[in-house]
Amino acid sequence: MPNFSFVIEIAVPPFQVWETLLDVEHWPEWTQSVTSIERLDEGPLAVSSRVRILQPKLIPAVWRVTELNERDRIFTWKTGKPGVKLIARHAVERTALGSRVTLTLSYGGLLGPFMAYQLKDLNWHYLTMEAKGLKARCETYAAR
Repeated sequence: MPNFSFVIEIAVPPFQVWETLLDVEHWPEWTQSVTSIERLDEGPLAVSSRVRILQPKLIPAVWRVTELNERDRIFTWKTGKPGVKLIARHAVERTALGSRVTLTLSYGGLLGPFMAYQLKDLNWHYLTMEAKGLKARCETYAAR
């Protein structure tokens, strides 16, 4: 399964990064890789929650949360079309200086490797944009 992964250090405690990640409706405020996010379910983000995401250069996609581990600060969601499955994983770890965030995008399905190859530059660009945007958002709010 082709994977793309980006790791970034953020100088704030993990709980602050985690709260920012789970507040998915506000992602468009801190990353240009997301145009809009619409929650399709009521209540806090949880396993089985669905979210419609619109991103530049991509078709709208409905992502479904498949893992949300508060203790380990990991959440995973999936989307797909016939022949292509995508899994995005978000993990926040404690470090001596704050947090380490790992963002991973994995492709599966019969056409997954082809799509991963076709979109590799866009995937790297968006993962980088999301990680840097998350860092800026968290560190800016922590400085207030």
